[in-house]
Amino acid sequence: IKQRFHQLLMEALHLSPISCPLFVSRDSGMQDNLNGTERPVSFNISALGGRPFEVVHSLAKWKRYALGRLKIPVGKGICTDMNALRPDEDFLSSPIHSVHVDQWDWEKVIAPEQRDLCTLKETVKQIYGALKQCELETCSRLGMEPALPKEISFIHTGELVAKYPQLSAGERENAACWE
Repeated sequence: IKQRFHQLLMEALHLSPISCPLFVSRDSGMQDNLNGTERPVSFNISALGGRPFEVVHSLAKWKRYALGRLKIPVGKGICTDMNALRPDEDFLSSPIHSVHVDQWDWEKVIAPEQRDLCTLKETVKQIYGALKQCELETCSRLGMEPALPKEISFIHTGELVAKYPQLSAGERENAACWE
C-alpha cells in the first residue's frame, strides 16, 4: 500500500523521486529549525577534520534547494522518503509522534500567480484522488468495501467557529469530521 500510494502520488502531482540527505553539515544552512526548540542530533566526522554534522529533522530548506539545483520546471516537483531524528518529540503523550520520523516529503514548483487558495484546493484534490485510487485497488484485492468519501470537502476555520462556537479548535475539527 505504501509503495502504491507513493507511485500514485508522484503521478498525480508530477513528482520525480529523489534521495535526500540523512545528515547535513551544521554550517550548510540546510537544517530547518522547525519551531525553534528542537535540538538536532549532531556528531563530528573525523575524516572531514572533525567537522560537525547534524541529522536532518526537516527538509523544508533542502527541498527548495534541490528544486533549484535540478532546475525543476513549473508544474513538476520532487518526492523523497525522509528519515529523521527528533529527540525532543513528546512521543509518550502522542500517538502520532516519535523520535524517529519516517515520512514522505515533497515539493512542487508553482508560478507566483498559482500561490492561491484555488491551487491549494486543486492540489489537495489530486492527493485525495491518489489516496482514493489506492483505497479502491487495495479494497478490490482484499474483497473489502471502500470507506473514504467519494470527494473531499473543504471548510474554513471561520465556518467551524460559527458552527461550533463552544468547542475548542481540535474539538471543532473532530466534530466536522464526524459530521
